[in-house]
Formats: sequence, structure tokens, C-alpha cells
Amino acid sequence: MHSNKFQPARVLAVSFIAAILLGSFLLWLPFSTISGRLSPVDALFTAASAVCVTGLTVLDTGSVFSPAGQAIILALIQLGGLGIMTFSTLILLVAGRKISITDRIAVQGGFAPAAAKDFRSLIKAIFLYTMAIELAGSILLYLRFSKTFSSGRAAVLSVFHSISAFCNAGFCLFPDSLASYRQDALLNTTVILLIIFGGFGFFVLRELVGVVIGLAKHRKRLLSLHSKVVLFTSLFLTAFPFVFFLLMEGSRTLRGFSLKEKILASLFQVVTPRTAGFNTLDMSALGPATVFLLMFLMFIGASPGSTGGGVKTSTIGVVFAFLRAKIRARNTAGIFHRTISMDTVIGSFAAVSLALAVVFLSSFLLVLAQPALSMKDAGFEALSAFGTVGLSMGITPGLSPAGRIVLIFTMYIGRIGPLVLLAAFGRNRPKGNYEYVEESVMI
Repeated sequence: MHSNKFQPARVLAVSFIAAILLGSFLLWLPFSTISGRLSPVDALFTAASAVCVTGLTVLDTGSVFSPAGQAIILALIQLGGLGIMTFSTLILLVAGRKISITDRIAVQGGFAPAAAKDFRSLIKAIFLYTMAIELAGSILLYLRFSKTFSSGRAAVLSVFHSISAFCNAGFCLFPDSLASYRQDALLNTTVILLIIFGGFGFFVLRELVGVVIGLAKHRKRLLSLHSKVVLFTSLFLTAFPFVFFLLMEGSRTLRGFSLKEKILASLFQVVTPRTAGFNTLDMSALGPATVFLLMFLMFIGASPGSTGGGVKTSTIGVVFAFLRAKIRARNTAGIFHRTISMDTVIGSFAAVSLALAVVFLSSFLLVLAQPALSMKDAGFEALSAFGTVGLSMGITPGLSPAGRIVLIFTMYIGRIGPLVLLAAFGRNRPKGNYEYVEESVMI
């Protein structure tokens, strides 16, 4: 009974719910807004979007929320990006307290494909890389914002957007997101790199740092299969969509832009759907084919153990490896001269199937709650919520309370993952130890 109550998946799922409820209460208090008080649904939606690092907003973050409210949102973003269990574990480590086996499993399962040999080193590395990357991003963004804002305001903008970008949250203090800076190479490059590093996952970042250190010391360090799959899939999902976007929108939304602006805008728009949510172009002005491409990228999302959502890059990599094996009449799937276990293949297909079911159900409920929505807008919004992206066709502020509740649940499921949700609240053991007689079904 004890193990059933405190299983890691359930602890993880409940911890996110607790953080959302606490955050919504704090944002509901009068000091969180400049004037008036948020409705309970708006407070809950904003808190869920922040904790689930989504970035969908029903209110303008920069003009509605006070500095205290913006600080709460930023804290929720950082908390949700790294994980509540990770923060609680760090506090226990700093206090010198003993870490339970349950906590170790919950944290390691979220950041490493295998159990870490040195758990303390894993926790320290997560926070060290986070602080280093976010600090570097803040400094680079400050160089840009200090040209047009006072030093104090520039510092606030730099820290907020650096954390929001690295955590793939997409919250922005400007009403048009980053559209005013689409021609700025420094800001675009900085935000793109923050999004990419945050979407890689801490295990991959740790291995990349090890490779760089090894090269400096003339020692060869090899990447694991997981890191190779993540890096290759991420590169593929950036390069080809970039070319496609540039060709499809070159004479549409990018008409009249200089070559530099076209390249920056195209690259930014294909990186940000990977769960980040910033934009430098009007999403509603994009062509249907381009919107479909962005929906595909939102569905895939970031990588396991990262600050982003979606079905994950490695999951899609495994699915395509299995399909390639079937085309070649092979019974086993392989990537980079390594065989992938059938359990991993089944888990990948289960994750994709559950994700499709969640997105379809969410889209259906959105249209049911708000019949005026088109299927394109509903599908885009549902995918954005599930992938914890934050991009919108501009319909989020106009959603009814029922529609907002639908997106809250979709963001939550997308952040913790459908498989984790099933493990948390589903049956732990099969009822009865038996099997039926096998019979074939046509497929």
C-alpha cells in the first residue's frame, strides 16, 4: 500500500498540480496585478501555462501583471522547467538531508536515460548548466535591451526573457512577442540558442560538455545513443523546415524583407514551435501549408529530460527507425549501428498514439465549448497546449471559461506526459495473472 501511494509517477503528477494551484492563488491576490484582481479561471490558466512552461496567455503579461506578479510567473516558469521534484531535492541536499529512493527515481527518470552513478553530481550539473546558460543569455540580451531601455528595465527584460527562452516557456513582456526585434541578429540568435539548449535535455548537455572538455584535453569522448538520436533528429527538424519555411513564405509573409530578415525570421519560426512559443511574425498570416508544418513541429516538441514538451525527438526517431526496419523487411529497429529494444519501440508508439488521442479530444472539446472556432484554429491551439509551445492564432484571449479549462488540462497532460499520467493514476499491476487464447486480427 505504501509503494502504491508514493510511486514516483504519482508524486510527479501531484507535485505539478500543487504548484499550479499555489501559483494560481498567488496570481489571484491583488498585489499580482497592476489594477483589479484576476478571475479565478484567468489566474488558474496563467499559473498552469507558467508551470507547464507553455506560454499561452489570456492576458498581456507585461501590462496586466505587476512586478510582483511577473516575478511569480518567472518563478513558476523556472520551477516547472526544471521540475518540482528537482527543486525539492536540491533543497534537501543543501540542508544536508537524506534523499529517499522514491525521490531519486523520480528525478533521475526525468533527466537521464539510465540511473546516474552519482546522484548529487546529476543535481548539481542540472542547476549549474541552468544558471550558466541563463546568465549568459541574460548578458547577451542586456547588450541589446540596454540600448533602448534604462539599465534597471533592461536587466529585468533580459533575465525574464532568458529564463523564459531556456525553459521553453514563451512568456514575453512585449505585447507583440518579439516581432519588434525580428531584424536584430543578436537577440534572435541568443533566443534561438537558449531554446535549443533548453530543448536538448540536461543529459545531452552534460555529454556535450564532456565531449568539449575531452577535445580540449585531447581525449576522445563518445556520445551515447540517446544523445546521438536527439542531436540528429533536432538538426533534421531544424534544417529542413527552415528551407521549407523560407520557400513557402518568401513571397507571402516575408515579402519586402531583406535577405537577413528572411533568414532570421524563417529560422526563428521553425525553432520556436519546438515548445518555445515566441514569435517574430504574425501566426495568423502564415499560409496553410506552413501552419501544418508548425503543427507537426509542435507535436514532436523537445527532447526527454528537457524543459520542453511534445512527444519528444527521440520518440519520433525510434518510430521512424522501426518503420524503416519494416520497409527493409527487418524484425528489429536500429539506429547508429545499435539495436533498439522492443520495449522502447512499443513505448514510443504508445506515446505517439496517446498524444494523438489527447490532441484530438482537446480539439473536439474546444469546438464543442466554442462552436465558432474553426478546426484549424482549434487543432493549432490544442497542439500548442499539448506541446507546451504557446504559439496561438490569436484566439486564446477570446476563449470561453470552458475552452480555457480544456487547454489547462491539455497543458498539464502535455507537460508531464500521457504515459506518466497513466502510470500515476492507472492500475499498477494487472488484475489476475492469466492470458487468453491467441487469435489473429486483420490489419
